[in-house]
Amino acid sequence: MELMVLKNKLGIASLLLILATIFLKVSGLARDITLAYFFGDSLEAGAYLAAFVIPNTIILFLNNGMKNALVPTYIAAQEKKGEKHHLSQVMLGTILISLIISIAGAALAPFYIPLMYDFSGEALHIATIVTIIFFSSMVGVGMNAVLEGYFDAVERFAISVTSQTIVTLSSILFAILFANSWGVYSLAIGYAAGVVISLVLKLLFFIQKGTFSIRQKLDYDEIKTFFIIFIPVGLTIMVGQINLMVDYIFAGRFSESVITYVNNAKNLVHFPQALIGVTISTVIFPIISKAQAKQDNKLFKQGIQQGINVMSLILLPAIAGMMWLMPSIVELLFQRGAFDSQASEATTVVAYFYVGSVIFFSLQQVLNKGFYALNKGRLILTIGLISIGLNALFNYIFTMLMGSYNGIPLASSVMAFVYFAVSLYIFRKLINESLMKEMLPDLLKIIISVILMMGALLLLDPVLSGWGPVVTIILTGLAGSIVYGIAVIVLKVSSIKVFTSKLARKS
Repeated sequence: MELMVLKNKLGIASLLLILATIFLKVSGLARDITLAYFFGDSLEAGAYLAAFVIPNTIILFLNNGMKNALVPTYIAAQEKKGEKHHLSQVMLGTILISLIISIAGAALAPFYIPLMYDFSGEALHIATIVTIIFFSSMVGVGMNAVLEGYFDAVERFAISVTSQTIVTLSSILFAILFANSWGVYSLAIGYAAGVVISLVLKLLFFIQKGTFSIRQKLDYDEIKTFFIIFIPVGLTIMVGQINLMVDYIFAGRFSESVITYVNNAKNLVHFPQALIGVTISTVIFPIISKAQAKQDNKLFKQGIQQGINVMSLILLPAIAGMMWLMPSIVELLFQRGAFDSQASEATTVVAYFYVGSVIFFSLQQVLNKGFYALNKGRLILTIGLISIGLNALFNYIFTMLMGSYNGIPLASSVMAFVYFAVSLYIFRKLINESLMKEMLPDLLKIIISVILMMGALLLLDPVLSGWGPVVTIILTGLAGSIVYGIAVIVLKVSSIKVFTSKLARKS
C-alpha cells in the first residue's frame, strides 16, 4: 500500500511539475537563443556568459540549496507545530546573509574578474558591470529562495517553478526591448527586474497571511541550527556551477567565442536533466524525507530506487534521441541573426562530448536527495569538492591531448561518471543495502529499449531525413517514441507503472 501511494504521488506530482518545469526550461533555452540572436558568438556574448556564471553560482547556492535544506527541516518543524517560527527565522537569516553577499560580490567584482579570466578592454568592462548588476539583486534572490523552498515542502511545486520562469522571461523581454540601446546589459537588468516581480507576486498571491513574519526577534540558535545544515547543502549545489566556471576559464583561453559554444551546448544537452532530473528528484524529496523522519527504511530505499528507475526510463531515450538530432536541433534553435553556420557546427560537436555529463549528473540528483534526507550533506559536499579538482585536472589533460576545446566537455563527462560512481558506493554503505540488485533488471530493459529505438531510427533515417530541421525533428521524435514505447511495454519495464497506476485505478 505504501509503495502504491508512492507511485501515485510520484506520477501525479511529476505530471504537474513537468508542465510547469517545461515552461521554465524552455524559457531558459529561449534566453540562450535570444542572446545568440542579438550577439552571436561575439566578444559581448562571451563576456556576458563568463560574468553570469559567477553570481549564478551564488544564486544556485541560495535557490537550490535552500530547497534541499528547507524541505526536511520544515517538515520536521511541522511535526512539532513550529513551522511558522522556523520559516520566519530562516527568512531573517537569509536576508542578512544575502545582503552581505550582495555588497561583497558587487564591490569586489573589479578585482576578481581580471584574476579569473584572461580578459582586457571591452570584454573586461562588460564582465565587471554585468557581475555587479546580478549581485545587486541577491537579497531578492534569497527571499525568493526561502519561499520556493517552502512551496516544495508543502508540495506546491509548480508555484516555485513558475516564479523562476517569470525571472527568465523578464530577462528575455528586456533584451528584446533594449538590446539595441543597452547592449548585453539588458539581459542582466531584466533578470534583476524579474527577481523583484517574482517576489512581489509570491507575497501578494501565493503566501497565506501568517505563514511567516520578519518582525520576529532573531533566534540565533534556530538560525544557526538551520544554516549548519544549509551551508554544506548549498555548497554542494554550487559544485556544478563551479565546474561550469572551470569550463569557462579553460574555454576563455581559446577565445570568447568558445565560451558561447560551451554554454549553448551544455545548456542544450542538459535540457533533459533540467526538465526530467530536477522534476523527479524534487518530487521524491518530500517522500523520502518523510520516510526518513518516520524511520521507514523500506519506503526510503524504494523511493530512491523508483526515482533512479523512472529517471532512466524517461532520460535515456530523450538523450539518445537528442544526440541523433543534434545538428538539426542546433540549426533550428540557434542559427539565425548573429549566430552563423560555423558557430552552429562548433556548438554541435561540443554537445556530443557533453552527453556523459547529463546522464550521470541526472542520476546524481536522486542520490543527492538521499544524502540530504539522511542529513549527510557534508559527505556529498566532500565528494563534490573533489570533483572540482578532478574537472580542472581532466580539462588540462584532455585539452592538451586533443589540442582542442572539445577536451572541455569530454572532461565534464568523465568527471560526472567518477562523481556518480563514488557517490553510489558511499550511499550504499550508508544505508547498508544494495540498490542495484532490484534496479538492474529494469535498467537493462530500458537500455535494450533505447537500442531498439536507435536501430529503428537508423533504418528510417533515409525516409525521415532531408525534410528540413523542423519536420525531421517531429517525424524522428514520433517514430522514436512509438518504437521505444512499444519496447518498454513488451519488455514489461515495471517503472512505467508509475505513470499508469493512477489511471488504471480510475478506469
